[in-house]
Amino acid sequence: MTFLEIGVAKGGSLQMWRRYFGPLARIVGINIDKKCKSHEAPGVFVRIGDQSDPVFLQSLIDEFGPFDVVLDDGSHEMDHLRRTFAFLYPLVPKNGVYMIEDLHTAYWDKFGGGHDKPDSFINYAKTPVDELNADHSRGAIEPTPFTRQTYSMCFYDSMIAFEKGDVWRKTVAQITEGRLKE
Repeated sequence: MTFLEIGVAKGGSLQMWRRYFGPLARIVGINIDKKCKSHEAPGVFVRIGDQSDPVFLQSLIDEFGPFDVVLDDGSHEMDHLRRTFAFLYPLVPKNGVYMIEDLHTAYWDKFGGGHDKPDSFINYAKTPVDELNADHSRGAIEPTPFTRQTYSMCFYDSMIAFEKGDVWRKTVAQITEGRLKE
């Protein structure tokens, strides 16, 4: 399994994830601070770059392949969260998980957030909630790849977790043939 942690800081969590997932896991951390490179160890890789830069993110995919788990604990900037999620989430494989923590910043102006701002990640995440349930909207919401590839979205205090998986219970054929019960 390959785990990506966005935001390395002092590096302690990289070792924690390494112990948790075991010696066969590849733990990848990214940060903009070049000093974080010192946290590399066997099975722990640190790359320096901007989490919202698609060229940098693609270089990670090219080097490590798709990430089974992504934990965004990076800049907490709303624009960065949205851009990183938009690039990486479609690449997370079936049964993978994408988590964003410290989302209390979605309510803080300093990070581009705010309760009434459509660009806060909390408000941004409300659209995927509708997409997740598109099959039950009786045509009001068109199903998307997110609808077909996302098993769940879990909102916690200051955190969101997206769980990928084939959504077998509500395939296009079932909906078209009317096999889903009202």
